[in-house]
Amino acid sequence: MSVSAEAPPLPSAAPAAPRPAKATSAPQPQAAPVSQPLPPASAPLSTRQAAVPARAWAAPTGADDLPEVETTTRLRAIRDTSGTGRPTRPTPRSMPRPTTAPPPTYGYGLAGTLPPEAPVETTTRLRPVRPRRTGRVLAVTACVVLGGGLIGGALAGIWLASAEPARPAEPAGYTEAKDLWHNAPVDTLFPRTLPGPGAGPGAAARTWTRIVVAPDTPCSPAVLAKGLRATLTPLGCERVLRATYTDATASSVITVSLVFTRADAEAQRTLGQGGGLTARLGEDVPPALSGPSTVAARFGARQRASWWLSAPADLPVVVTAVSGFADGRAVDRPQPADRAMARGRTDATAQSGLGHEAKGITGRFESLLRKAVAATVKEKENAR
Repeated sequence: MSVSAEAPPLPSAAPAAPRPAKATSAPQPQAAPVSQPLPPASAPLSTRQAAVPARAWAAPTGADDLPEVETTTRLRAIRDTSGTGRPTRPTPRSMPRPTTAPPPTYGYGLAGTLPPEAPVETTTRLRPVRPRRTGRVLAVTACVVLGGGLIGGALAGIWLASAEPARPAEPAGYTEAKDLWHNAPVDTLFPRTLPGPGAGPGAAARTWTRIVVAPDTPCSPAVLAKGLRATLTPLGCERVLRATYTDATASSVITVSLVFTRADAEAQRTLGQGGGLTARLGEDVPPALSGPSTVAARFGARQRASWWLSAPADLPVVVTAVSGFADGRAVDRPQPADRAMARGRTDATAQSGLGHEAKGITGRFESLLRKAVAATVKEKENAR
């Protein structure tokens, strides 16, 4: 079949594909169009070639060289050099079909299966952790525990103090008075002459003179009455000092005892309660102290006529006194001083004033002890 030398008219050109929109990111480099060699002008076009629209093909060199993004570029028109007046279009070469590569296998047994998606890893800046100091923690814990204990103890003390009745303060010089029996001179505790103004019947004055002094002795039945000893033993009976005096006429004698104790101030106050120590003890007559070759040589248990006991609240001392006749006269029943001093009494004990002397001399010795304590306290203050 013969083909005419003049080429048939070309079909109208297809409309140009729209250009792809420009990406907002950095522009991607476009593949440069590859120009194909044009057939000679005199070569006739086959019917198949004329029907295929003109497209630009990039000559692939292999399956791996295919571009990731296919781009279409409009080709410029080529002038007709054959004298027909129509532009000729290049005839693309018959390109071999690219072989399709098998889908990749990722080792999970199925072709094309993607590996499991890993979770998105986020990194957060962590704060620095200081090393723990065990010693500091223990110290803080101990302080908290001790502080709580101190606060609780203070609160408990306040509560107990408010619940209990207020305890009276210890009298001044009370502690110093406990040591007078071995610190004070004998003439301070038992002066040689002791005045007693208003101590006799009808407020008559009395003066007593010391005739016998005994050494200090323990609290034994020989120097203490049975009831008094039983009362003072639980409180702490320390020592007993005794001396015997006579009046200005030497017709009466009187033995004075100073019983020192270790009782506290509160216990000492209870001794004088309940009407006095004499009333509490009843018929509890103190022993007499006789002295050979003195007017008190015959003063013994049968010659005791009247007695008195005193327990001052501000001194840890019990003062006792027992009086009798100096001529050795026996008395059937001794009487306490307050009974012998009652009005209307006509017996020899009341008429001789032995009850007045027993009670008056104990008061005088209480005053002497307070003076001795005050001197001791002042001496200590001056020594500081």
